[in-house]
Amino acid sequence: MINITAFKENLGLNEIPVELEKLIYFQNNISAFENYSNGFGVLIDNKLGLKSWSEDEEFLNRLLPFAQANGTGSFYTIWNDGSNQSLNQMPIVVFGDEGGVHVVAENILQLLHLLTYDAEIWVEFDQAYFFKNKNSYEESEDLDQYLKWMKGDYHLNQIEEPNALIKTAQEKHKENFDKWFGQYFNED
Repeated sequence: MINITAFKENLGLNEIPVELEKLIYFQNNISAFENYSNGFGVLIDNKLGLKSWSEDEEFLNRLLPFAQANGTGSFYTIWNDGSNQSLNQMPIVVFGDEGGVHVVAENILQLLHLLTYDAEIWVEFDQAYFFKNKNSYEESEDLDQYLKWMKGDYHLNQIEEPNALIKTAQEKHKENFDKWFGQYFNED
């Protein structure tokens, strides 16, 4: 059970995107961690994963980790891209457990739409994508409730081509993100 006040305090925010607050309510009251989309769950993150990349204050302050992306240690963050937009319009970045870092959604609502695919994201060094093995896929226990919630609150159906959405987000934000992200690392 995630306490919204503790979640906001952990991120250093007075407010979080309404879509994220509603998702936490959904996870707390209708479903549970990893029960509505394979491998996904909102959590309170202490930025330990981010600190393995850089301890620079600017780096840490501009990334807001909020969810587990898959069962192997990848996680999602909101990237404050410095555009002065509201947080619900900021890009979503996945940090892979094996080193890949990629923009995957233009905003939190697009990430919620990606989750309707009900598959763990694969995060490789050069790409992030969703893949479902039709022979071994098992639908999440509460996927139907999640799909009803997404349809009722956001008028979105289950996504059939999640990687097309990732590609669009990449086209819009990859160059700026890579430039910003790259300033924190020496490539010797």
